[in-house]
Amino acid sequence: MSRVCDDQFLGEELAASENKRDTARFEVLPCGLEATVSYGMGTAQGPSAIIAASHQLERLVYDAEPCREGIFTHPPVNCDRPVEEVMQGLRNLTADIACRGHIPVTLGGEHSISYGAVMGVVDALGPLGLIHVDAHADFRDAYQGHKFSHASVMHLLAGEGLPMVSLGVRALSFEEDLARKAHGVITHDARQLTLDGTHAIKLPEDFPENVYITFDLDGLDPSVLPSTGAPVPGGLGFYQALDLVESAAQGRNVRGIDVVELAPVSGQPVSDFTAALISYHLMRIALDTYAR
Repeated sequence: MSRVCDDQFLGEELAASENKRDTARFEVLPCGLEATVSYGMGTAQGPSAIIAASHQLERLVYDAEPCREGIFTHPPVNCDRPVEEVMQGLRNLTADIACRGHIPVTLGGEHSISYGAVMGVVDALGPLGLIHVDAHADFRDAYQGHKFSHASVMHLLAGEGLPMVSLGVRALSFEEDLARKAHGVITHDARQLTLDGTHAIKLPEDFPENVYITFDLDGLDPSVLPSTGAPVPGGLGFYQALDLVESAAQGRNVRGIDVVELAPVSGQPVSDFTAALISYHLMRIALDTYAR
Protein backbone atom coordinates (compact mmCIF):
# COMPACT_ATOMS: atom_id res chain seq x y z
CA MET A 1 0.00 0.00 0.00
CA SER A 2 1.43 3.36 -1.04
CA ARG A 3 2.14 5.67 1.87
CA VAL A 4 3.15 9.27 2.47
CA CYS A 5 5.50 10.85 4.99
CA ASP A 6 7.81 13.71 5.98
CA ASP A 7 5.84 16.95 5.61
CA GLN A 8 2.41 15.38 6.23
CA PHE A 9 0.63 15.19 9.58
CA LEU A 10 0.76 11.51 10.68
CA GLY A 11 3.33 10.75 7.99
CA GLU A 12 3.65 7.06 7.18
CA GLU A 13 0.60 6.20 9.25
CA LEU A 14 -1.48 7.60 6.39
CA ALA A 15 -2.34 5.54 3.36
CA ALA A 16 -2.09 7.45 0.09
CA SER A 17 -5.88 7.26 -0.22
CA GLU A 18 -6.16 9.12 3.11
CA ASN A 19 -3.88 11.92 1.95
CA LYS A 20 -5.72 13.49 -0.97
CA ARG A 21 -6.58 17.18 -0.79
CA ASP A 22 -9.84 16.78 -2.69
CA THR A 23 -11.26 14.18 -0.31
CA ALA A 24 -9.51 14.80 3.04
CA ARG A 25 -11.91 15.89 5.76
CA PHE A 26 -9.07 17.73 7.52
CA GLU A 27 -6.67 20.13 5.82
CA VAL A 28 -3.70 21.10 7.95
CA LEU A 29 -2.17 24.56 7.53
CA PRO A 30 1.28 25.07 9.12
CA CYS A 31 1.59 28.77 9.99
CA GLY A 32 4.73 29.55 11.97
CA LEU A 33 4.10 33.24 12.50
CA GLU A 34 6.24 34.74 15.27
CA ALA A 35 5.89 38.51 15.07
CA THR A 36 4.34 39.81 18.32
CA VAL A 37 5.53 37.40 21.01
CA SER A 38 6.27 39.17 24.29
CA TYR A 39 8.11 36.55 26.37
CA GLY A 40 9.57 33.21 25.27
CA MET A 41 10.54 32.73 21.63
CA GLY A 42 10.34 29.73 19.34
CA THR A 43 6.75 29.52 18.07
CA ALA A 44 7.96 29.82 14.48
CA GLN A 45 9.17 26.21 14.79
CA GLY A 46 5.89 25.03 16.33
CA PRO A 47 4.20 23.69 13.17
CA SER A 48 7.18 21.67 11.97
CA ALA A 49 7.69 20.22 15.47
CA ILE A 50 4.03 19.19 15.71
CA ILE A 51 4.10 17.55 12.29
CA ALA A 52 7.36 15.72 13.05
CA ALA A 53 5.98 14.49 16.39
CA SER A 54 2.73 13.40 14.74
CA HIS A 55 4.70 10.71 12.92
CA GLN A 56 4.97 8.95 16.29
CA LEU A 57 1.21 8.93 16.94
CA GLU A 58 -0.96 5.86 16.66
CA ARG A 59 -3.90 6.02 14.28
CA LEU A 60 -6.37 5.11 17.03
CA VAL A 61 -7.43 7.66 19.67
CA TYR A 62 -10.03 6.38 22.09
CA ASP A 63 -12.15 4.24 19.76
CA ALA A 64 -11.75 6.36 16.64
CA GLU A 65 -9.36 6.72 13.70
CA PRO A 66 -9.86 10.31 12.47
CA CYS A 67 -7.31 9.72 9.71
CA ARG A 68 -9.75 7.39 7.95
CA GLU A 69 -11.62 10.54 6.91
CA GLY A 70 -8.44 11.91 5.34
CA ILE A 71 -5.77 14.40 6.45
CA PHE A 72 -3.90 16.55 3.96
CA THR A 73 -1.13 18.93 5.02
CA HIS A 74 -0.53 22.04 2.93
CA PRO A 75 2.87 23.67 2.42
CA PRO A 76 3.72 26.16 5.20
CA VAL A 77 2.03 29.55 5.00
CA ASN A 78 4.50 32.25 3.95
CA CYS A 79 5.11 34.28 7.12
CA ASP A 80 8.01 36.30 5.72
CA ARG A 81 5.84 39.33 5.00
CA PRO A 82 3.83 41.92 6.98
CA VAL A 83 1.48 40.47 9.59
CA GLU A 84 -1.55 41.92 7.83
CA GLU A 85 -0.64 40.03 4.65
CA VAL A 86 -0.12 36.80 6.60
CA MET A 87 -3.57 37.21 8.15
CA GLN A 88 -5.24 37.82 4.80
CA GLY A 89 -3.43 34.91 3.17
CA LEU A 90 -4.45 32.56 5.98
CA ARG A 91 -7.99 33.91 5.87
CA ASN A 92 -8.20 33.10 2.16
CA LEU A 93 -6.93 29.57 2.75
CA THR A 94 -9.34 28.68 5.57
CA ALA A 95 -12.23 30.22 3.63
CA ASP A 96 -11.45 28.02 0.64
CA ILE A 97 -11.19 24.89 2.80
CA ALA A 98 -14.45 25.60 4.62
CA CYS A 99 -16.23 26.41 1.35
CA ARG A 100 -15.31 22.95 0.09
CA GLY A 101 -16.90 21.36 3.15
CA HIS A 102 -13.61 20.44 4.81
CA ILE A 103 -12.23 21.40 8.22
CA PRO A 104 -9.13 23.63 8.40
CA VAL A 105 -6.66 22.73 11.15
CA THR A 106 -4.16 25.56 11.53
CA LEU A 107 -0.94 24.87 13.44
CA GLY A 108 0.90 27.84 14.94
CA GLY A 109 2.81 29.81 15.46
CA GLU A 110 1.66 32.51 17.85
CA HIS A 111 -1.99 32.89 18.82
CA SER A 112 -2.48 35.98 16.66
CA ILE A 113 -2.94 33.67 13.66
CA SER A 114 -6.36 32.66 14.98
CA TYR A 115 -7.81 35.94 13.72
CA GLY A 116 -7.11 35.11 10.09
CA ALA A 117 -7.95 31.42 10.52
CA VAL A 118 -11.30 32.09 12.21
CA MET A 119 -12.40 34.91 9.94
CA GLY A 120 -11.83 32.80 6.84
CA VAL A 121 -14.28 30.22 8.17
CA VAL A 122 -16.70 33.04 9.02
CA ASP A 123 -16.37 34.34 5.46
CA ALA A 124 -17.30 30.90 4.16
CA LEU A 125 -19.99 29.79 6.59
CA GLY A 126 -21.22 32.81 8.51
CA PRO A 127 -20.99 33.56 12.25
CA LEU A 128 -19.48 30.97 14.58
CA GLY A 129 -19.16 30.40 18.29
CA LEU A 130 -15.62 30.10 19.64
CA ILE A 131 -14.38 27.47 22.10
CA HIS A 132 -11.21 29.01 23.50
CA VAL A 133 -8.62 27.20 25.66
CA ASP A 134 -5.87 29.44 27.04
CA ALA A 135 -3.93 30.49 30.13
CA HIS A 136 -4.48 34.11 29.08
CA ALA A 137 -7.61 36.06 28.25
CA ASP A 138 -5.98 37.59 25.13
CA PHE A 139 -8.35 40.55 25.51
CA ARG A 140 -5.83 43.38 25.42
CA ASP A 141 -6.25 46.27 23.03
CA ALA A 142 -3.44 46.48 20.46
CA TYR A 143 -0.85 45.09 22.88
CA GLN A 144 2.60 46.70 22.63
CA GLY A 145 1.41 48.61 19.57
CA HIS A 146 0.38 45.54 17.59
CA LYS A 147 -3.23 45.36 16.44
CA PHE A 148 -2.81 41.70 15.48
CA SER A 149 -1.13 40.69 18.73
CA HIS A 150 -1.21 37.27 20.35
CA ALA A 151 -2.42 39.11 23.46
CA SER A 152 -5.29 40.84 21.61
CA VAL A 153 -6.65 38.11 19.37
CA MET A 154 -9.78 37.20 21.35
CA HIS A 155 -10.63 40.88 21.78
CA LEU A 156 -10.42 41.30 18.01
CA LEU A 157 -12.67 38.29 17.42
CA ALA A 158 -15.18 39.46 20.03
CA GLY A 159 -15.22 42.79 18.20
CA GLU A 160 -16.35 40.87 15.10
CA GLY A 161 -19.46 39.87 17.06
CA LEU A 162 -18.45 36.25 17.67
CA PRO A 163 -19.71 34.71 20.93
CA MET A 164 -17.19 32.65 22.85
CA VAL A 165 -16.57 30.41 25.82
CA SER A 166 -13.16 30.68 27.46
CA LEU A 167 -11.62 27.73 29.33
CA GLY A 168 -8.58 27.66 31.60
CA VAL A 169 -7.67 31.35 31.88
CA ARG A 170 -5.54 32.26 34.90
CA ALA A 171 -3.57 35.32 33.76
CA LEU A 172 -5.35 38.54 32.80
CA SER A 173 -5.47 42.23 33.56
CA PHE A 174 -8.29 44.12 35.25
CA GLU A 175 -9.08 45.80 31.93
CA GLU A 176 -9.26 42.43 30.18
CA ASP A 177 -11.67 41.13 32.78
CA LEU A 178 -13.93 44.15 32.22
CA ALA A 179 -13.72 43.68 28.44
CA ARG A 180 -14.64 39.99 28.70
CA LYS A 181 -17.71 40.88 30.72
CA ALA A 182 -18.66 43.69 28.33
CA HIS A 183 -18.57 41.24 25.40
CA GLY A 184 -20.54 38.57 27.25
CA VAL A 185 -17.77 35.98 27.21
CA ILE A 186 -18.73 32.76 28.99
CA THR A 187 -15.82 32.14 31.36
CA HIS A 188 -14.68 28.98 33.12
CA ASP A 189 -11.35 30.03 34.57
CA ALA A 190 -8.63 27.60 35.61
CA ARG A 191 -8.75 28.04 39.39
CA GLN A 192 -12.35 26.95 39.75
CA LEU A 193 -12.09 24.25 37.08
CA THR A 194 -9.07 22.68 38.76
CA LEU A 195 -10.28 23.05 42.36
CA ASP A 196 -13.61 21.46 41.44
CA GLY A 197 -12.10 18.86 39.12
CA THR A 198 -14.56 19.94 36.41
CA HIS A 199 -14.45 17.93 33.19
CA ALA A 200 -17.68 19.03 31.51
CA ILE A 201 -19.62 22.24 30.92
CA LYS A 202 -22.92 22.98 29.23
CA LEU A 203 -23.30 25.95 26.92
CA PRO A 204 -26.52 27.94 26.56
CA GLU A 205 -28.93 26.61 23.97
CA ASP A 206 -28.60 29.82 21.96
CA PHE A 207 -24.82 29.39 21.55
CA PRO A 208 -24.13 28.99 17.81
CA GLU A 209 -24.50 25.55 16.26
CA ASN A 210 -21.32 26.02 14.23
CA VAL A 211 -18.22 26.34 16.39
CA TYR A 212 -14.49 26.83 16.01
CA ILE A 213 -11.92 25.48 18.51
CA THR A 214 -8.88 27.64 19.24
CA PHE A 215 -6.51 25.79 21.55
CA ASP A 216 -3.58 27.74 22.99
CA LEU A 217 -1.29 25.09 24.42
CA ASP A 218 -0.41 27.22 27.45
CA GLY A 219 -3.94 26.47 28.64
CA LEU A 220 -2.45 23.16 29.77
CA ASP A 221 -0.49 23.10 33.00
CA PRO A 222 3.28 23.42 32.42
CA SER A 223 3.74 20.01 34.04
CA VAL A 224 1.86 18.62 31.02
CA LEU A 225 3.31 20.88 28.33
CA PRO A 226 6.25 23.07 29.42
CA SER A 227 7.46 24.25 25.98
CA THR A 228 5.32 27.28 25.32
CA GLY A 229 6.10 30.97 25.09
CA ALA A 230 4.21 32.05 28.21
CA PRO A 231 3.74 29.14 30.65
CA VAL A 232 1.52 29.78 33.68
CA PRO A 233 1.18 27.35 36.61
CA GLY A 234 -2.18 26.08 37.76
CA GLY A 235 -3.43 24.99 34.35
CA LEU A 236 -5.61 22.25 32.94
CA GLY A 237 -4.72 18.59 32.79
CA PHE A 238 -4.50 16.74 29.47
CA TYR A 239 -7.73 14.78 29.77
CA GLN A 240 -9.50 17.61 31.58
CA ALA A 241 -8.84 20.04 28.72
CA LEU A 242 -10.02 17.57 26.08
CA ASP A 243 -13.12 16.66 28.09
CA LEU A 244 -14.05 20.32 28.54
CA VAL A 245 -13.70 21.02 24.83
CA GLU A 246 -15.65 17.91 23.91
CA SER A 247 -18.48 18.81 26.28
CA ALA A 248 -18.63 22.36 24.89
CA ALA A 249 -18.80 21.01 21.33
CA GLN A 250 -21.51 18.49 22.18
CA GLY A 251 -24.49 18.85 19.86
CA ARG A 252 -22.66 21.34 17.65
CA ASN A 253 -20.64 21.26 14.42
CA VAL A 254 -16.90 21.94 14.67
CA ARG A 255 -16.02 23.87 11.50
CA GLY A 256 -12.41 24.83 12.23
CA ILE A 257 -9.52 24.20 14.61
CA ASP A 258 -6.24 25.82 15.51
CA VAL A 259 -3.49 24.71 17.90
CA VAL A 260 -1.01 27.43 18.77
CA GLU A 261 1.90 28.63 20.90
CA LEU A 262 4.15 25.57 20.94
CA ALA A 263 7.73 26.79 21.39
CA PRO A 264 9.71 23.57 20.94
CA VAL A 265 12.91 22.96 22.91
CA SER A 266 15.58 20.73 21.40
CA GLY A 267 15.94 17.46 23.27
CA GLN A 268 12.57 17.82 25.05
CA PRO A 269 10.09 16.07 22.76
CA VAL A 270 7.26 15.63 25.29
CA SER A 271 5.68 19.00 24.46
CA ASP A 272 5.88 18.40 20.71
CA PHE A 273 4.25 14.99 21.06
CA THR A 274 1.58 16.34 23.41
CA ALA A 275 0.75 19.14 20.95
CA ALA A 276 0.46 16.63 18.10
CA LEU A 277 -1.78 14.38 20.17
CA ILE A 278 -3.99 17.31 21.18
CA SER A 279 -4.32 18.24 17.50
CA TYR A 280 -5.34 14.70 16.56
CA HIS A 281 -7.82 14.48 19.45
CA LEU A 282 -9.44 17.72 18.30
CA MET A 283 -9.95 16.13 14.90
CA ARG A 284 -11.66 13.23 16.68
CA ILE A 285 -13.93 15.66 18.52
CA ALA A 286 -14.75 17.41 15.25
CA LEU A 287 -15.72 14.13 13.60
CA ASP A 288 -18.03 13.29 16.50
CA THR A 289 -19.97 16.49 15.81
CA TYR A 290 -19.46 17.03 12.07
CA ALA A 291 -22.41 17.41 9.69
CA ARG A 292 -25.02 15.64 11.76
